[in-house]
Amino acid sequence: MINIKNIHHVAILTDDYEMSKQFYTEILGFEVVAETYRAERQSYKLDLSINGLYQIELFSFREYQPRASYPEAKGLRHLAFAVEDVYASAQYLQSKNVQVEEVRVDGLTGKRFVFFWDPNGQPLELYEV
Repeated sequence: MINIKNIHHVAILTDDYEMSKQFYTEILGFEVVAETYRAERQSYKLDLSINGLYQIELFSFREYQPRASYPEAKGLRHLAFAVEDVYASAQYLQSKNVQVEEVRVDGLTGKRFVFFWDPNGQPLELYEV
């Protein structure tokens, strides 16, 4: 059996590096761990973290393949972030011109959650803890 300790990172691909960097750092509040330009690929790799624990790798590639990105698409469904107040967080995102769905309630836990999208159409979720 494999002894998995935790999730190491989530990788996200963007076709607009500067817009995505701004979204994840200035709007969502991720901290930059490292930023690397790989000349041979003409590509950036941005390592981001929240509280020094969780890491997102943001990649820019000149050529990419689009994929379905709605929350019910086959494959990686969405990436969820824990927040204390879903309503306040959703209002903050809307103030930054981020399109946010209506807040829902999880029928199993009774917790509130809401979906929104990053600049690349990646579905993201805020889940109240």
